[in-house]
Amino acid sequence: MSSEMVPAIVETSNVERKQDLGEDQEESQKLRLDEKFEPISKRQMKKLIKQKQWEEQRELRKQKRKEKRKRKQLERQCQLESNSDGNDRKRIRRDVVRSTLRLIIDCSFDSLMVLKDIKKLHKQIQRCYAENRRALHPVQFYLTSHGGQLKKNMDENDKGWVNWKDIHIKPEHYIEFIKKEDLIYLTSDSPNVLKELDESKAYVIGGLVDHNHQKGLTYKQASDHGIDHAQLPLGNFVKMNSRKVLAVNHVFEIILEYLQTRDWQEAFFTVLPQRKGAVPTDKTCESSLHDKTSARVEGGLDSDSSEEESSRNELDPPHEEEKQDKENSTESTVHSTP
Repeated sequence: MSSEMVPAIVETSNVERKQDLGEDQEESQKLRLDEKFEPISKRQMKKLIKQKQWEEQRELRKQKRKEKRKRKQLERQCQLESNSDGNDRKRIRRDVVRSTLRLIIDCSFDSLMVLKDIKKLHKQIQRCYAENRRALHPVQFYLTSHGGQLKKNMDENDKGWVNWKDIHIKPEHYIEFIKKEDLIYLTSDSPNVLKELDESKAYVIGGLVDHNHQKGLTYKQASDHGIDHAQLPLGNFVKMNSRKVLAVNHVFEIILEYLQTRDWQEAFFTVLPQRKGAVPTDKTCESSLHDKTSARVEGGLDSDSSEEESSRNELDPPHEEEKQDKENSTESTVHSTP
């Protein structure tokens, strides 16, 4: 082999090595690129698209915010103009005359209720609070024996209750800070019927949702504490097709309405739900026998309604006297037989 051929072979081998090195570098670079830019998932792709849309619509969002500010300014101007007509709520609130009557919801029955009924009671209390805030003659509202399941439910589902205004929420029993002679317990089992409200008194509503399982409980508590008791004069003004049991908020609203109108019948028919089928007593043509029969029916109408499954606070007393009369007559018949 000649000396001229050797350098040529060396150069050729060097060129081949360079080509091989170049190919290896390209492959390694491709692998690095593949590692660096892994294929993205559909979810990641959606996120990238949303991000891009968000950035593209930035100016549009600014424009919408400007329009919203202008709209609110126009609404405020309209409200200011309506003030001159005297129809706005703030002007109406100036005419409020607060009553000295104290209205208490007694929450001492907490342990007798399941959580489902506790939640219903909570909603009824919320309604009472809202109605009292809107009333032209708001009462001195008390929530007593506040604790247990009720407080826990309010803490979890209605944390704003701690900021409620015009209400006295106390963990103590009402007997601890109100004189006995000032108290009147509203219970359907009482033989006493209210004729009018005495605004120097404190009226107690039993905070109990019991589906009529705890009959006579509020009456027993009033008797045990030596407290006066009475029922609202519902039977004197109203005939109802359904059972005569009202919710806590119904009793509360009836009292608020009476303080404004001083008319029991108007108060009852303003508050009672239409499903009760209530009609004035002077417009009914039912016989007294039918009245007694319908009054005994503690039927299952609306048995799941939170407004109806409530405390036995203020309605006609149960017909225990009639049952006693029947038992007495039965006993006398047995004794008289030879």
